[in-house]
Amino acid sequence: MSSWEGKSKGNKLGYSIFIGTLRYGGVLPAYVLLRFVAAYYFLFSYSSSRPIFQYFRTRVGYSWWRSLISLYRNYYIFGQVLIDKVVVMSGIKNKFTFEFDGEHYLREITTAGRGGIMLSAHLGNWEVAGHLFSRLETRINIVMFDGEHERIKKYLSSVTGERNVNIIVIKDDLSHIYAINDALSNQELVCMHADRFLKGNKTVTVPFMGADARFPAGPFLLASTFRVPVSLVFAFKETATHYHLYATQPREYHGRRRQGVENAVQDFVGELEGMVRKYPEQWFNYYDFWEMPEEK
Repeated sequence: MSSWEGKSKGNKLGYSIFIGTLRYGGVLPAYVLLRFVAAYYFLFSYSSSRPIFQYFRTRVGYSWWRSLISLYRNYYIFGQVLIDKVVVMSGIKNKFTFEFDGEHYLREITTAGRGGIMLSAHLGNWEVAGHLFSRLETRINIVMFDGEHERIKKYLSSVTGERNVNIIVIKDDLSHIYAINDALSNQELVCMHADRFLKGNKTVTVPFMGADARFPAGPFLLASTFRVPVSLVFAFKETATHYHLYATQPREYHGRRRQGVENAVQDFVGELEGMVRKYPEQWFNYYDFWEMPEEK
């Protein structure tokens, strides 16, 4: 299936073990423990390993052996990203440093007094970027599927505390549209991923990494409908302790709605492909992203 199933991997016991290690030993011991966890997923998680291995082979163009090594590194970096998220959000002592290309673009949006939209993807460490956006001195609203298990969410909240952002949950009754409208009317920033969709959602098919892929139409439709500045934002782990954040120059998508959607999709996919090729091992969509449905 080429659509995301709406749930994240992991369980409460696994999170508690890593958080205990972080509290009493710090980041580096947690990274050491992570090597064994990454090896387990590398060896036994066929459902997620197969599409990521094929991604390295067919989309990135790696050899068989390099794809195999990159598969393990992908699991390991993903684990680091999860650990770093907890560390940054909970205030655990760390040596992380950050470089931000394009922060002035986001400040342009906030000072314009119109609100704005930030689009990103499951690439790199969005949670770290979102946490640092607090220094923009405006309210941040993150639009997301309510896909995590409730027990894990409550446990993580007890460790990291309440986020300094407002969460807008996507619901079938479309109430999230009104919440987004209210946020933009209040001159706030709205952040959302634009690479995953649930089965039954409207999608847009465009070439990406050498083959057609489907992207959710919703984020681009919102960008075209509300006609506020849109910036594409990403954050990547470059070393064990250093992150590089990127934000593009804001653009507004005017004109007829369909044309606005097409322009927004093309801009997003073009920027996304450039970032994937620059940081190929930080692609964290663990399903067949390029699988297309058979024509009836």
